[in-house]
Amino acid sequence: MNLLSLHQSSFKLGRLAVASALLCAGLAQAQSGPGVTLYGLVDAGITSVSGLTGGTVTQLASGIMEGSRWGLKGNEDLGDGYKAIFTLESRVEADTGTSSNRPISGTQLSDRFSQAALLGLPGALQPAVTAVDGLLGAQFGVNLNNAQFDRQAWVGLVTPFGAVLAGRQYTPAFETNASFDIMETQSGLAAGQIVAFPAVLEIRRSNALSYRIVKGGISGSLMYATGETTPASMRGFNAKYDAGNFAVGFGYNESNNELGQTALKTSVLGASMTMGTGKFTGMLIKISDDHPNGFSAITPALTGTLGAATAALVESKFVEAFKQDGTLLHLGYRRVMGPHTVSVAYNTYDDNRPNDADVSSYGVAYTYALSKRTDLNAVLVQYDNKNLAQVAPGGNGYIGGVTSTAGTDSTGVAFGIRHRF
Repeated sequence: MNLLSLHQSSFKLGRLAVASALLCAGLAQAQSGPGVTLYGLVDAGITSVSGLTGGTVTQLASGIMEGSRWGLKGNEDLGDGYKAIFTLESRVEADTGTSSNRPISGTQLSDRFSQAALLGLPGALQPAVTAVDGLLGAQFGVNLNNAQFDRQAWVGLVTPFGAVLAGRQYTPAFETNASFDIMETQSGLAAGQIVAFPAVLEIRRSNALSYRIVKGGISGSLMYATGETTPASMRGFNAKYDAGNFAVGFGYNESNNELGQTALKTSVLGASMTMGTGKFTGMLIKISDDHPNGFSAITPALTGTLGAATAALVESKFVEAFKQDGTLLHLGYRRVMGPHTVSVAYNTYDDNRPNDADVSSYGVAYTYALSKRTDLNAVLVQYDNKNLAQVAPGGNGYIGGVTSTAGTDSTGVAFGIRHRF
């Protein structure tokens, strides 16, 4: 039973350079020279996260700043301003050599999704809640179906009038988010890390068709994606104006669930300003979801043991718990001083649902460039969980998961090395 198929590909955020490369100008430039290019990135290090069940967990992890990956990209010049292009990009876990991972906290879910009383159900139905949680927890992770090219897989045509791409791609709202997050979605300090489950922003979409265009400092894209076997579709757009030292952009995603109902809607508004060696960013993300994807499978799964009426009641409570209505605010500053890069950020999510699961993060990230392709990184981030919030820091390539109990804060410390090829 696939209860959260819409969210599975939306847990981890990719990097600004990757998202930006999908714009028309970036497409033409990134695919330099005819033929096929092998490229990739390996990022690994030590993390220590507090507030988890069992205390502080220290471990080796892949994807501290960016998710480790390898890929193939290529192009063919067709003449008269036309060019065929493609990208195939695969995740790889540098710590295990596999292509998927689970959160630091394993399959544990937040109390508001796993305790009958917090769901508004009688205590006698706790076994049914636990059974549903087992299914949800089993899907809590990154690329758990071990897709070969889960990061990107598309082919496209660049024309004098824009580019058309078909396949698995980054979504328009995510690209806007990546542009105006001072961390460029890197590390546990990135804005999207505090709202990874349930996901407030779809990062990539399969079965997607997009049109992208760049004219001077103005760029934009349109996307439509269908469901593989259900009506779970998505549409979105973005637009950006970049004047060099100042940029502003807007992105929007809207999806349907497996029943065809309007589900997750995400609006992203961002701006940035560069002053000398420093850069300021600000971003506001509005999220709503009245019909979460995938939960219609609960009633059929529980009817045999609980009866149709009680099974439907359990389903309705899970649907209510996973609805979303909130606002995410991001403020950031970055300064580059030779080989040294220092970034600070503050992120806060205001949850307007009855759970009132507000969470904030703040901290600092430092990068020392050993060369153009290799750097050392250190990140210190604090997560403040209010009321029923229960988020633990992760990295760009993995989910932190949840703290031991609702309202428990968490601190994340990470040291790593990143090499690009």
